[in-house]
Amino acid sequence: MLATATPRSTAPAFAPPVWARAGLAVAGGLLIFLAFPPLGWWFCAPVGVAPVVLSVYGVRPRRALWIGFLAGLAFLFPAMAWVRPIGEDAWVALVAIESAFWAVQGLLVSLVIRMRLWPLWAACLWVLQEWARSTFPMGGFPWARLVFSQGTAPYLKYASLLGAPFVSFTVALTGCLLAYLAVHLFTRDYRERVVALTAAGVVALPVVGMLVPLHGDEGKTVNIGVIQGSVPRSDKLGFHGGEPAVVLKNHADETHRLAEAVRAGKHPRPDVVVWPENSTDIDPFRDPAAYAIIDAAAKDVGVPVLVGAVVILGEDSRATRSIVWDPVTGPGAYYDKQKLVPFGEFTPYKDLVLALFERAGLVGRQSVPGDEPGDLKAGPVTLGAVSCYEVAFDTIVNGTVRAGGSPLVVQTNNATYEQSNLPPQQLAMSRIRAVEHNRAVIPVATTGVSAHVAPDGRILWETPELVAASTVVTAQVRTRDTVATRVGVLPEIILMVAGSGAVVAARRRRWNLEGH
Repeated sequence: MLATATPRSTAPAFAPPVWARAGLAVAGGLLIFLAFPPLGWWFCAPVGVAPVVLSVYGVRPRRALWIGFLAGLAFLFPAMAWVRPIGEDAWVALVAIESAFWAVQGLLVSLVIRMRLWPLWAACLWVLQEWARSTFPMGGFPWARLVFSQGTAPYLKYASLLGAPFVSFTVALTGCLLAYLAVHLFTRDYRERVVALTAAGVVALPVVGMLVPLHGDEGKTVNIGVIQGSVPRSDKLGFHGGEPAVVLKNHADETHRLAEAVRAGKHPRPDVVVWPENSTDIDPFRDPAAYAIIDAAAKDVGVPVLVGAVVILGEDSRATRSIVWDPVTGPGAYYDKQKLVPFGEFTPYKDLVLALFERAGLVGRQSVPGDEPGDLKAGPVTLGAVSCYEVAFDTIVNGTVRAGGSPLVVQTNNATYEQSNLPPQQLAMSRIRAVEHNRAVIPVATTGVSAHVAPDGRILWETPELVAASTVVTAQVRTRDTVATRVGVLPEIILMVAGSGAVVAARRRRWNLEGH
């Protein structure tokens, strides 16, 4: 029981000076950053967790608060550098807000680190930190979680077992065990059993991960035409995107080129074609010319096209919509994006924010979130539509799979963030989702990176950025659910409760020692 855990009888012997703790925090944060794409040195994640944890080992909670904040800054400033095109102030503000969660994590870890089995509780608290910043404020921001650095790692298969948060847990636990081992070696506590068990845990976690079995091929495939139309370079455009309908024309033209290539026998005939988010920059339901352009492209390729559009709702609202466009009957089933980007698709606390920040008015019409999963019947399959930002949210992807979506199509618009570290980070998320849910994933982007991710996480085809590209991929259609798909958020809840329970037990012990 957590509440009966035996405390340490003396203060920890590992007590570096404050400047050294700050150095550990910064080094750990930078190491974790190196684990993320585009570098993708996955092993740096558990190695980086260790100094972050060591930096708060044995310090008072108040000091642990600012040390944790420092670690967050060191990690998140480079990890979220892709925000800079929006504005340096937006980048700094976002990093500061997200680092506050790291600060609280530092405080909580400094409490449980005096408990027995503290590496386990500290790893649980890492899951709690990632859940909290994925939820608050304004719907949360789940970017740069440990799991999203593990797209090529031995830990990857854990995603199919107990979900994405469990991957973060195993990576964090490895790092915490490394920290535990470092403390024992630093203090010359060479107890053979302790050192051997800890080292065994460090080795076993990735090795066991590699041994987790995955589902196999079910023998059904679908041919998917992937269209990356590209857009004019953002530094040559005004805010409204230059020539009207240029983005739509690019995607329609690339679809016509694909249709011609299919007729020439260069590609197999697709069963369905997918376009990215915002592939039409004009509402086809209000603009007859836009409607005609999409309809002509669908008729030329001769199969349903999944179109990403922004459609107008009423006088001042809009929806980011995925529309199945049939070559005969026209627009049909659709999915409206559920998780919207704050300050990109809607303005939180609108009256106050608009009064304080003139630039916030660039959002324009406010997007309205959908409330149904993206299972869309298109040709012979039910596509699972996931819209851009949503691929980072566990519950959105899980809900789409449980509704019957297979393969998953991640429609995204990365034009604002071209050649930053956002496109490769987002592609890594698709690799995690493929393994987590035993589904092929087709990320399709306006400017790249578009790709075909197999259910085992391998990238079978991908585009460079800033080029028009198209192909037909043969994707597996799988319907067997993983354990992670079936249990949903339950493992995450259990881990968070365990970490919170350890904090309560540690605080109660501290309260008793202080004579209350």
